[in-house]
Amino acid sequence: MSIFDILGPVMVGPSSSHTAGAVRMGQIVRRLLGGEVCFARILLSGSFALTGEGHGTRQAIIAGLMGMGPDDERIPMSFELARERGMEFSFGTVALRDKHPNSAVMTVRNAGGEQVEVGASSPGGGRIRVFELDGLATSFSGEAPTLIVRSDDKPGYVSRVTGVIAAQGINMSKLRVEREERGGRSLMVIECDQRIPYKVKVAITAIEGVRKVTRLNPGEESK
Repeated sequence: MSIFDILGPVMVGPSSSHTAGAVRMGQIVRRLLGGEVCFARILLSGSFALTGEGHGTRQAIIAGLMGMGPDDERIPMSFELARERGMEFSFGTVALRDKHPNSAVMTVRNAGGEQVEVGASSPGGGRIRVFELDGLATSFSGEAPTLIVRSDDKPGYVSRVTGVIAAQGINMSKLRVEREERGGRSLMVIECDQRIPYKVKVAITAIEGVRKVTRLNPGEESK
């Protein structure tokens, strides 16, 4: 157990899971989109839906979508700040089976029309876990350097992607691959021990069948 587990995160708000975790959920959705969020549809589940309003969960998610951190004093004003930026957003509820009660599904778009749909949970201590990305099951927290590769399901593409990473001397700690069907969309999530440089993204993007590559280096905006 670390000191973080005992004390929790530095944050604005009454709850590490409903407030700090909710901010970080918004942050990671923004990073998965790769830029400013212009539209957001947020469906809350479980205790997020039942008690989140009193804990500032909705304001926290919007703050995260704008790039704020859990300790940002502007979190309570996030709705007004989002509207000033021109962000359209709405909230609803959803029943998610077999998911942590502090969960949400968010559909967001940027000005260019690019869209992602993310399901994530806030299990406590300000930590989060993404359990779904664009309709495909997954599992990652974003705490470690993480590479997310959306591609067509083609023979040999896993070895080609991991070969690019290994060639840079980067050690992979976890690898998970999901697909919707044989030959259909595929989602690969690779967690690493070292920071993932931009040139790795460029090289993997050039692989035939790869649709999108996202780098999540802790403390950095995605690019």
